Amino acid sequence: MTIRQAEGSTATALPTAAVRRRITVRGVVQGVGFRPFVHTLATELGLTGHVTNTGEGVVAEVEGAPATLARFGERLSGEAPPLAVVETVDGQDIAPAGDTGFRILPSRAHGPSRTLVAPDAATCAACLAELTDPADRRHRHPFLSCTHCGPRFTIVTAIPYDRALTTMDRFPMCPRCAREYADPGDRRFHAQPIACHDCGPRLRLLTADPADRTRPPLPAPGADPVADTRRLLAEGAIVAVKGLGGYHLVCDASDDTAVALLRHRKARGDKPFALMARHIDEVAHLVRVGAEERALLTGPVRPIVLLRRTTHPAPAPGAPALSDAVAPGSPDLGVMLPYTPLHHLLLGLPGDSPGPRLLVMTSGNVAGEPIVTDDDEAVRRLAHLADAWLTHDRPIRIPCDDSVVRISDGEPLFVRRSRGYAPFPVPLPVPVRPALATGGDLKNVFCLAEGHRAWLSAHIGDMDDVATQFAFERAEEHLETVTGVRPQLLAADRHPGYRSGRWAQCHTDGRPLVRVQHHHAHIASAMAEHGLRDGHPVIGVAFDGTGYGDDHTIWGGEILLADYDGYRRFGQLAYVPLPGGDTTVRRPYRMALAHLRAAGIDWAAELPPVAACPPDERRLLARQLERDLNCVPTSSMGRLFDAVSSLAGVCHRAGYEAQAAIALEAAALTAGEDPGPGYTFALRAGRTGPAAADLVADPAPVLTAVVGDLRAGTAVPLIAARFHTAVADLVRRWCASARERAGLTTVALTGGVFANTLLAETTARLLREDGFTVLRHRRVPPNDGGLALGQIVVAARTAGAAVR
Repeated sequence: MTIRQAEGSTATALPTAAVRRRITVRGVVQGVGFRPFVHTLATELGLTGHVTNTGEGVVAEVEGAPATLARFGERLSGEAPPLAVVETVDGQDIAPAGDTGFRILPSRAHGPSRTLVAPDAATCAACLAELTDPADRRHRHPFLSCTHCGPRFTIVTAIPYDRALTTMDRFPMCPRCAREYADPGDRRFHAQPIACHDCGPRLRLLTADPADRTRPPLPAPGADPVADTRRLLAEGAIVAVKGLGGYHLVCDASDDTAVALLRHRKARGDKPFALMARHIDEVAHLVRVGAEERALLTGPVRPIVLLRRTTHPAPAPGAPALSDAVAPGSPDLGVMLPYTPLHHLLLGLPGDSPGPRLLVMTSGNVAGEPIVTDDDEAVRRLAHLADAWLTHDRPIRIPCDDSVVRISDGEPLFVRRSRGYAPFPVPLPVPVRPALATGGDLKNVFCLAEGHRAWLSAHIGDMDDVATQFAFERAEEHLETVTGVRPQLLAADRHPGYRSGRWAQCHTDGRPLVRVQHHHAHIASAMAEHGLRDGHPVIGVAFDGTGYGDDHTIWGGEILLADYDGYRRFGQLAYVPLPGGDTTVRRPYRMALAHLRAAGIDWAAELPPVAACPPDERRLLARQLERDLNCVPTSSMGRLFDAVSSLAGVCHRAGYEAQAAIALEAAALTAGEDPGPGYTFALRAGRTGPAAADLVADPAPVLTAVVGDLRAGTAVPLIAARFHTAVADLVRRWCASARERAGLTTVALTGGVFANTLLAETTARLLREDGFTVLRHRRVPPNDGGLALGQIVVAARTAGAAVR
């Protein structure tokens, strides 16, 4: 700063006394090159002082002229590194120290952790250029990374984020890496996963030959495990490949035999496999890719993106083929692009010998178990699935499956929120005291929360397997470590048989446990992610397959007038018996027959579900329904989708969750213009009682119309489309009644059924046309993967634990 004298006099610059400020930056500021950024910025501006990592975030003490400090503060958040997310910047004036220069100090680990660990990030452009440059010393290095990319969450063991507190601590840096790490002008300045061919992790290829597994971990001189793996894949092998968050099972996606063999070995049924392509152009003839999908595919997360298949793919000359066995009957292809250097190497760099151009990349696990991360376990547990293992010696601290996302109405819709997003927190509109919510038993994701932040775990899996329960426990301990949250309150689903609830019950340790109704949690999850505060009730439309109801039945087609404090059941799908529980879920024809009987429609031999049900089973089912044996009533919209899918002849047996509903949506998407009449649910007043709904939707008229269309020879795609339209129209009528009676104008669409984009988009459009504000999930999945977020907020309110 200078003081200008009067015109004509001699100008003299008067020095301004230096001031010193302690600045604390909170957010995702560790593991993303923030300290090097602060060092570079301070040095450029001529400021002195130091910067360090602490449990609170990044703390810098900077000293210099006040105007320069002001510029430093402005640029601190505006020019932050690409992976950084600056939430708050707090400053405090302190006494000047008279430093010379600016330094990065060792991290201070004392005190509770309050910083945020960055998710894993895809290989950046600068690292990719090094990977492909024969003149670069990291040419073809499978583990190259920098402060802008590479592993973070999956290798961190504690906070603050330093190499000694990651699984890279076992790899001493070579002299050249050490110089880069210590050079403020280098892109790898304080990059904790820094490595190279000389000092980094080592790849190792194992085959089914037992002798392979007793060899030293380092490859023989001249050996190239990646080239050998590409050769095996080209020959039709299935290889277990160790990635960022676990093992993938990989094969050539154009090889019918290899894909069918993987499907058989994994007992996959018809469940679609995910696909990895080198470039978007490799699949452009197979799918529709808009600007939003392209941004997801090529961005720093690189999740699996569900892309709608083209009706009549016309491959360009030279385009790679795709086996029909990759995603049979699915309207979508799940596609991702390479996100690690190893992936790029597997797909081949320029000049490499030809190999597979499209790879099946599916989670390396046995059906129902969590993804494998441990090397010895991979060899043991995947022995009957893989022909070879491409592994390495960098440990994975925490499993993290690939995220699955689609674009709906121009915005992301999560199917699975995991790698690249976990453990980034979701902001809460109502602050809570430290809490843990254990989620549900399917697609389990748990949640830790404190204050205005909720940290959702990576995808855990289905809790009916003991290995998944152990994985849950390890992941919960790890997330407590990296967030610093020590729960004082627990929340769980009300279902008495849920293993997630039993775990919470066994781990209360004197802490209160709040049981939250399943669909209330779904609705609260949608409210919380949209920032709704107290006193803003919504019309919650919760459609899914299974949720434990207040009357001990199975709910799943619910309209709840809800806020965080409670709910009232305004609407429900009419109860029908669910004969045989999980058996009926796996055999949609049984659900169709139960619905037909409830609707008073005869089991005529020409109806598809009647023909699909073996005669002996049909006779037993009739007696079971007549005598009400092992028949729990259900109001599930998911089970109604199953029933109509079978009734229309689309899907009679489900090899994976929601297969029948997905196939019904796929059929509806191929329907053209509909010149005929639609279907309509009957609405009637509900019975009285504590769990009774005001309005009950009876599907009997819809089922009668479907049977009529079948007998008239109406095309199955039209039947499927008419059913989707009928459900959307039902929601519209329910919400109109709720607005008239309760004066509510905000609708939350939630539950796994709303992963169906045809239904969700149609329903949202109709509601908006009627003047409603529509909330759809954008930060967490609408399925049970988002359940824990709602449990946290409801439990905090129920226990009176919200911070006022």
